[in-house]
Amino acid sequence: MYKNIKAYAAKSSNDNLGPYKISRRDVGENDVLIDILFCGVCHTDIHYLRNDWGISVYPLVPGHEIVGKVIKKGNKVKNVKINDLVGVGVLVNSCQSCFSCKKDLEPYCETGATFTYNAPDKILGGRTFGGYSERIVVDKRFILKVPENLDIKSVAPLLCAGITTYSPLKKWSIKKGQKIGVIGLGGLGHIGVKFAKSMGANVLVITSSKDKVDDAKKLGASDVIISTNKRLMENHKNTFNFLLNTIPRAHDLSPFLDLLKIDSTMVIVGAIEKFEKVNMRSLIFGRKSVAGSLIGGIKETQEMLDYCSKHNIVCDTEIINIQEINEAFKRMQGSDVKYRFVIDMKSIKK
Repeated sequence: MYKNIKAYAAKSSNDNLGPYKISRRDVGENDVLIDILFCGVCHTDIHYLRNDWGISVYPLVPGHEIVGKVIKKGNKVKNVKINDLVGVGVLVNSCQSCFSCKKDLEPYCETGATFTYNAPDKILGGRTFGGYSERIVVDKRFILKVPENLDIKSVAPLLCAGITTYSPLKKWSIKKGQKIGVIGLGGLGHIGVKFAKSMGANVLVITSSKDKVDDAKKLGASDVIISTNKRLMENHKNTFNFLLNTIPRAHDLSPFLDLLKIDSTMVIVGAIEKFEKVNMRSLIFGRKSVAGSLIGGIKETQEMLDYCSKHNIVCDTEIINIQEINEAFKRMQGSDVKYRFVIDMKSIKK
């Protein structure tokens, strides 16, 4: 057992994050010990911190966008070497035997995937602790290889935000020349624009903020639709092949459904809250679909990283020290970041 590992934790939903000591399990024959270099900051971290979904258990150590170096490995680990640069995303285990796991869809594990933090720890007991810490021990099957040609501090958010947007774009087979809308331009939306553009799509950003027009075009959008402008929304009615909805809270879907062509789909990736209503008329009379998507499996996440390596795609990031995390959360809630915070985890040793 590795004891006295430095971490940042909250002890209740009313607390900020602060210094805390945790334990990690010994390195088993199939395990890898990782020295964490960078950890991305996800909006999900705030939801868990404040127990917005009613499932948080304290003390809670967030962080599921981890990049680090292998410093020890079990004798059956052949897929990585000591000092290899690796990543750990949202998952650290699954049953490996259900229908979903056999299809390389571990997030949809029928017995329940083990998430990187705040999940039942099936090995140590208690709950898993995330990447706001010095080190982590992870099963070799859930380790990702980080391409060395990418800026590693900006790779970290790819392990959640990146795969969250890449997976549905691949699932719904986005093609060259299609008209694709990305709804919301934040941590998810900005990388969704980059992916869709790289796939040859004509990408438009749909946002309520006029201040994001220039940024959207710099990221690769051909145009921007201000969602509160009824004339603009009407001009694009029934024209989109696909919509990627990254808004992080429940909202009225009807204005966006009107934008879809017949037989087209809007995929929700940003909000897991209950949506009060959906106008079925829009769906039935347009033969349209609303779908949801989580992250991708480990195989697809590695595919995404390799794709990013080939196309030189990373997230736009702002680097912070761990001591700034509570202020970063406040700024995130005010949309004051372009577009993802990443913690330099060397700062935890201060």
